[in-house]
Amino acid sequence: MAKSMYHYIAQYWKRPYEGPLAEVMRGRLILWRRGPAVVRVERPTRLDRARAIGYEAKVGFVVARVRVRKGGLNRPRPNSGRRPKRMGVYGYAPEKPSKLIAEERANRKFPNLEVLGSYYVGEDGVYKYYEVVLVDPHHPSILSDSDVNWVAHPSQRGRVFRGKTAAGRRMRGLLRSRGLKGTHHYKWKRKQKERELGRRHEASRGARLIVPREVMEELGYEK
Repeated sequence: MAKSMYHYIAQYWKRPYEGPLAEVMRGRLILWRRGPAVVRVERPTRLDRARAIGYEAKVGFVVARVRVRKGGLNRPRPNSGRRPKRMGVYGYAPEKPSKLIAEERANRKFPNLEVLGSYYVGEDGVYKYYEVVLVDPHHPSILSDSDVNWVAHPSQRGRVFRGKTAAGRRMRGLLRSRGLKGTHHYKWKRKQKERELGRRHEASRGARLIVPREVMEELGYEK
C-alpha cells in the first residue's frame, strides 16, 4: 500500500536532530535565535502537524513561530542577608506548559485571531520553538468553511486563555482519563452523597468535631 507524503514527513520529524534534517535544523535554529520572539511565517515548517490541527493554505489562516525560554523561573540571588529557604531563588517552575505559553503569546501578538493549536518545531540550549496556527473568525473564507467555522461562535472567543486548546485541555487533565473514579464528576457525586448522609466532615482546621447523635446520647449530653 502506498504511503502518503505526510507519513514520510512524520518519519523525518521523529528524530529531527539526526539524519538528513540535522544540518537543516542547525541552520534554522541559528536564524530563529537571531530573530524576534514572535514572528509570522508564510508556510508551516511541519505540514503534517499543521494539517492535523486544521490548517489550510488559504486566506484566513495564519502561522506564527514563537520562542519560549526553557527551564524554571529562577530569580536573581539577593545581596542582603537571608537564610537559604527565604532566598526566593529556587523552586519557581511555571504552572503552564511551554506550549500553552507560546499559544498565549501568539494570540496577544494577533488579538483579532483565534488559536487552533500548535506544534513543536525545535529547541536549542536556551529556547523552545513552536508554530501556532491561528484563524481569523471574521473572514468570509473561514465563515463559509464548514470544517473550521465553529471558531466564529461566541463561545470560542479567547479560547486559548480559557484552556480550550489541546495544550490547555491537557494542562486541565481533560485529555487523559484516569478511570471513572478519577473524574471530578464522580468525586463530586460521592461527596454530595456523604453530605446527605451526614458522614462527611467538611470543617476547616480548628472547627469543632461533629459527634453523632447516638454517641452524644450515650454520654448523657442529650436526651
